[in-house]
Amino acid sequence: MRCRFVGWALLAGLAAATAQAQTPAAMPATTVSKPVPSAMYTYALRLRPGADLRQELVAFAARQHLKAGAMLTCVGSLTQVTLRLANQEGPTVYRGHFEIVSLVGTLAENGSHLHLSVADSTGRTIGGHLLDGNVVYTTAELVVGVLEDVEFGRETDPTFGYKELVVRPAAATGKRTTRPVAPKKP
Repeated sequence: MRCRFVGWALLAGLAAATAQAQTPAAMPATTVSKPVPSAMYTYALRLRPGADLRQELVAFAARQHLKAGAMLTCVGSLTQVTLRLANQEGPTVYRGHFEIVSLVGTLAENGSHLHLSVADSTGRTIGGHLLDGNVVYTTAELVVGVLEDVEFGRETDPTFGYKELVVRPAAATGKRTTRPVAPKKP
């Protein structure tokens, strides 16, 4: 048992030293923002053939006035996939038939950050930043979680210069999301 503990301690120390060696000098002392708790409700929706996955999600966020949402799940298929791959400036476009393996990220009317993974007919999987130009083939079945008590913002992070997620309590902005009321069954 002691041997396992020493092994894990060595691995943890090595991982910490490696992470420290790879950390930019501008990295803040704390690497985790303060967590903000929130209640959540969900929307379930389906996109039909020909719909653009990203454009529909952006329009949905605007129609619902989403302050803070999260992609909980998405399955379906695409005939065109348009992604910004890791460390690339522009889009990469793939044409064919693809199964949606995963769609994850944050969604808000003032900015979203979404990643898509798809598999081709051989099972080869690719993924990256979701861009406009992802065309639904048969369906896209989505569940979006809405966080009632927080608001997402995007602000430039000085570490790398990208606009990154900022989470604020909704009460601080005075814009708490109002939960929709489902129609009563007859």
